[in-house]
Amino acid sequence: MHFGVLGSGIIGLTSALELQQQFPTAQVSIIADRFNEDTVSYVAAGIFRPGTSFMGPTQEITQQWMRDAFNYWDELRRSPESALAGVCQLSGYIYSRTTPSIVRNHFIEQLLPVYRRATEEELRLCHGGWKYGSFFTTCLTESRLFLPYATKKFLSNGGRVLRQHVSNLLDVPQDIDVLLNCTGMGAKELCNDQHLVPIRGQVLKVRAPWIKTAFYGDLDTYVLPGFETVTLGGCRQYDSYNTEWCKYDSMAIKERCYDLLPSLKKAEIVRECVGLRPHRSVVRVEPELLTNAQGRRLKVVHNYGHGGYGVTTAPGTAKYAVQVVRDVLAGNSKL
Repeated sequence: MHFGVLGSGIIGLTSALELQQQFPTAQVSIIADRFNEDTVSYVAAGIFRPGTSFMGPTQEITQQWMRDAFNYWDELRRSPESALAGVCQLSGYIYSRTTPSIVRNHFIEQLLPVYRRATEEELRLCHGGWKYGSFFTTCLTESRLFLPYATKKFLSNGGRVLRQHVSNLLDVPQDIDVLLNCTGMGAKELCNDQHLVPIRGQVLKVRAPWIKTAFYGDLDTYVLPGFETVTLGGCRQYDSYNTEWCKYDSMAIKERCYDLLPSLKKAEIVRECVGLRPHRSVVRVEPELLTNAQGRRLKVVHNYGHGGYGVTTAPGTAKYAVQVVRDVLAGNSKL
């Protein structure tokens, strides 16, 4: 049995590792033309905090994705390899002046070890006159560390990496039995998927080792400490394909984050990053049977459209996608 995984970002890598775990005697190949720092995953801050509008095929399936993903990250966090994998525990606050619903999150309130209302004293920890707040403890995954860790683990399990640009799903090697399509924004052209839309994001990475807690404010403002740097954000620009750094976005991010935590003004800016989040109103994890004029038939399981929550949900959707693969092989799917 030979499985192909198209894409080497966090969705592709977690899917490939899940395939190796569930089918230990099978050959698994990752096919991609961009790796590590050239993927959108590399820019992500990686905190386990899904947006409340994130949606899979059903509410029940989506909640299961969340449970499976958090359990994966938390188990890795507790393991001796946590530092190598770039996974740690992080606590933080979500603040709002607008409405209490902004600081609630139905996906994780019962899932995380701690998720509670912020006290009046905690609301005054940051500048801004905050009316509502929540405190939570979660996991953070630094993709800069996790991507090479996962790649090394994949290769040590006997996996293969094929550096190849694919412009048609049927162009993958002929001996692949099932292909997992984890191409993110690439799926827009590969699958002619008009439901897939880029949401542009821009962040600053700064050196501020005194920041040990995450903070969220209104207007997509966030301060997220990682292993070496602190991520300051952000912006969500719907249907924007601009991959260039924008000085005006940078100025707005700095103004909001400096207002939230004035001590950040003295932080050294290490780099500024831009990424296009592959957003789909319903994340696509489903099978499809492709055929071409030459009569080739290829079983595909799509796994893309996670928007800004790829790192958060990757292990959950990977587990679900591999179950779909199993159903496809058993003849239990809709193919």
